Amino acid sequence: MLRTARNALPDVLGACLPIQSSQAAASACARIAATTNARITLGYFAQPDEEHAAVAQAFIEAARALSELQPIDAELAVKAPPLGFDPALLESIAAEGIPLILDALTPGQAPQTLALSEALGSGIALPARWRRSVDDARILREKACRIRVIKGEWADPDDDPEDAAKAYLDVVRALAGRTAPVEVATHDPQLAEAALAILAASGTPAELGQLRGLPQRRSRAVALRRNVPVRYYYPYGPGWWPYAIEQALRKPYLPVWALRDRFAR
Repeated sequence: MLRTARNALPDVLGACLPIQSSQAAASACARIAATTNARITLGYFAQPDEEHAAVAQAFIEAARALSELQPIDAELAVKAPPLGFDPALLESIAAEGIPLILDALTPGQAPQTLALSEALGSGIALPARWRRSVDDARILREKACRIRVIKGEWADPDDDPEDAAKAYLDVVRALAGRTAPVEVATHDPQLAEAALAILAASGTPAELGQLRGLPQRRSRAVALRRNVPVRYYYPYGPGWWPYAIEQALRKPYLPVWALRDRFAR
């Protein structure tokens, strides 16, 4: 019974919290860009049972809202599974003119996601904890798509790397020397420092990626010292609060870490 109640808690609490419209989320991003000089990634989190066409429409509305708020450097982070991996729906979103970057989900969905990225010329996120990501990075190295390097939530189906930081830097090294941008998405200042140093040494354009709700003070200081732009990932939508609450329940140190970061002197 306790397990059932715990598993239901993210959805129950999430349903009590306000859900932003695409227009409101885009406006929030514009304020963030104006006050912090950050670049923006806007990502819609769908409900599990949301129809594919409705998810696509939410992204189209987000793209149009961002277009009205130009000039800000913005992109849309798109999850392909809630769109049914439908190229036509993705093309309808891309037609609005805002660059797309495909989020990474499960390892089993990686081949379809990579194929869509190559077909559309969109960006893609590479999870460092998947062993395949070094090979994927080598395939994508000379292409013009944007790449975000993340640690990844889903475990490698064969075996997680023993050293997560080394695995992350291995993916970064495989991308070093490309002419298209690499986003170093981490809130670990030491890892950010090492990854950005590798990219700087190879002349690779780089950004530091930061996620809404996580501590940023120390990692942003690394970007400032290295004169690297920051890209702020702003998730929203009916699936965002349940996801964020689930993460806080799984990793209770995250809210404490965020509060310490926010009020640190």
